[in-house]
Amino acid sequence: MSRPQVLVIAAALGLAFSQTVLAAPAPAAALAGNPLAAASTLPFHYPAFDQIKDEHFQPAFVEGMRIQLKEIAAIADNKKPATFENTIVAMEKSGELLTRVQTTFGNLQGANTNDKLDAIDSEMSPKLAAHGDAIYLNAKLYARVKSLYDKRDQLKLDAESKHLLERYHTDFVRAGAKLSNADKEKLKTLNGAIATLQTTFTQNVLKETNASALVVDTREELAGMTDAAIDAAAAAAKAKGMDGKFLVAIVNTSGQPPLAVLTNRAVRERLMAASLTRGSHGGEFDSREVVLKIAKARAEKATLLGYANFAAYSLEDQTAHDTAAVNKLLGELAKPAVTNAKKEAADLQAVVDADKGGFQIDASDWAFYTDKVRAQRFAFDENQLKPYFELNNVLTNGVFYAAGKLYGLSFKERKDLPVYNPDVRVFDVFDANGKQLAIFLADMYARSNKQGGAWMNEYSSQSSLLGTHSVVANHLNIPKPPAGEPTLLTYDEVKTAFHEFGHALHGMFSNVKYPRFSGTSVPRDFVEYPSQVNEMWAVWPEVLSNYAKHYKTGAPMPKELLDKVIASKKFNQGFLTTEYLSASLLDQRWHQLTPSQIPTDVLGFEAQSLKDMGVDFAPVPPRYRTTYFSHSFSGGYSAGYYAYLWSEKLDADTVEWFKEKGGLKRENGDWFRAKLLSRGGTDDAMNLFRNFRGRDPIIEPLLERRGLTGK
Repeated sequence: MSRPQVLVIAAALGLAFSQTVLAAPAPAAALAGNPLAAASTLPFHYPAFDQIKDEHFQPAFVEGMRIQLKEIAAIADNKKPATFENTIVAMEKSGELLTRVQTTFGNLQGANTNDKLDAIDSEMSPKLAAHGDAIYLNAKLYARVKSLYDKRDQLKLDAESKHLLERYHTDFVRAGAKLSNADKEKLKTLNGAIATLQTTFTQNVLKETNASALVVDTREELAGMTDAAIDAAAAAAKAKGMDGKFLVAIVNTSGQPPLAVLTNRAVRERLMAASLTRGSHGGEFDSREVVLKIAKARAEKATLLGYANFAAYSLEDQTAHDTAAVNKLLGELAKPAVTNAKKEAADLQAVVDADKGGFQIDASDWAFYTDKVRAQRFAFDENQLKPYFELNNVLTNGVFYAAGKLYGLSFKERKDLPVYNPDVRVFDVFDANGKQLAIFLADMYARSNKQGGAWMNEYSSQSSLLGTHSVVANHLNIPKPPAGEPTLLTYDEVKTAFHEFGHALHGMFSNVKYPRFSGTSVPRDFVEYPSQVNEMWAVWPEVLSNYAKHYKTGAPMPKELLDKVIASKKFNQGFLTTEYLSASLLDQRWHQLTPSQIPTDVLGFEAQSLKDMGVDFAPVPPRYRTTYFSHSFSGGYSAGYYAYLWSEKLDADTVEWFKEKGGLKRENGDWFRAKLLSRGGTDDAMNLFRNFRGRDPIIEPLLERRGLTGK
């Protein structure tokens, strides 16, 4: 995903901040010797990670906010009539220091946190929310924006500038600029509370995930896992002071990768239970009370702003536009998805019965027996693929190769730039004309101080107004093997690598004037679309044959194995669609509540919601349960988890376009780049799609892909 929860306040509120030296007040003496006080002198303002220390952030935050408020006051108090340049462009150029601090801090706090950074996050979150309010609830500033908005058709602005003015006006209104002074004060209180609660939830999820790791006493209990994986579990336990035991880390989703291979059912049940009960069994990191407070505060904020509920408020600014459209999409898919999942469960149960297992399939069994059915039906299992998916080959000869073929990009690794962790790799990215386009960071391995999942973020965003370029990072959570062992990926991890690089391309190809529109600054339910399209190249024959080579022999993946992979793509789609829909529907259910409807029992509400929506099928739990649903309750995708499916509708239609046009060809990549990837948020998102595709999207390719056509 594109990581909204670690983006600066600019992305959350609509302000864009300069990363070049402006005529702003000089930083106070308190920042003497602080590397964040001035723009990095490294290429493309790449952060000087070797110089930045934890203690540099707090004073830089304080000073960054002080300076920006002075800049904003100068704009609001300007005695001259408002013009596009002295108001809108001036706001675009404000906040150089703050953006530098927030982007660097937010990215590190997601990828490489510690107790000090967590404490700073807790302290600064409500202050940053208040800072945003001080800008967007400034009556004089809004009056200047509105005066320009009201005569926008007479200003003779170019299309991007006019859209920027309209976007600013929308941002101010949605932030509460039209509220009375009394209601503005209420909103400020709510925004501060929400920021604090979201930070608490985020930190609880990471700490609870680490605390929930499965510990077993013997090597035999982990039968089915590879020797390398068991050795890694032993090393992880030893690092925690449990020498002689074995520790299996928990990932952020409900399903856990080892469930597919563990032969000991009791161990599978323990692992599944540890995953599903996270944040809901008492203890220091229990998130139930935090969830209720977040849901209520968001509902109250939406009501104050004049919306029926928080989902209505959130969706108004997305391509879906309203809850009815989202409910319709999710509702239409729920019944066929669950029907397919139950058919799949019957197939799994048949294997259990044939083996005289004597038990009914449950969530802990699904992955294990799915692999058995896959092996029967397609004569292969996922583990046959891993020797062909070595990480460096996947990245350089797969992900980079596809980008070279489609867009003319080339990559050169460099070792001279500092990194925040030794495992991070850095690449210069060159355009087809040989000119450097961006810098790319690849942070691929899981760490206990790294948020779960996979995401993209930027340390610097492209803007011709500011003369800045993209410094973009991809983050995955691949288990790191013992020293000397190769990093072999699952098929899903390969797809994730291509997916996240789709986000990176969206950032790197940005060719906009205003930073407000740079790269992935598009609606949430559109931002996943280009990244999902990029997944198609993972199994494109020309690409796959270039990277899918046995890590020992160099032999290419046998064609018959690839054919089985392709043939099995619709396999288990009932499960995959149901687990995703369950989480998406939960996200909507929580955020379509009014303040008076907030329940008191989180788990009871969750269970009833799943039942009401017809997705309460125990063997297929939601991809995320409420108490560890970071997408929803950390702020990034609140009322927006449906976005992946909404984007997939566009993605599936676009994949058909690429196939119709001959696939991996430069002219196809150049068209997609010119019409969509380079445009950022400079136009309505669906207009960008129509300009690329020549029509509105259709749903049939998505239904066909997910096996929901009844064929």
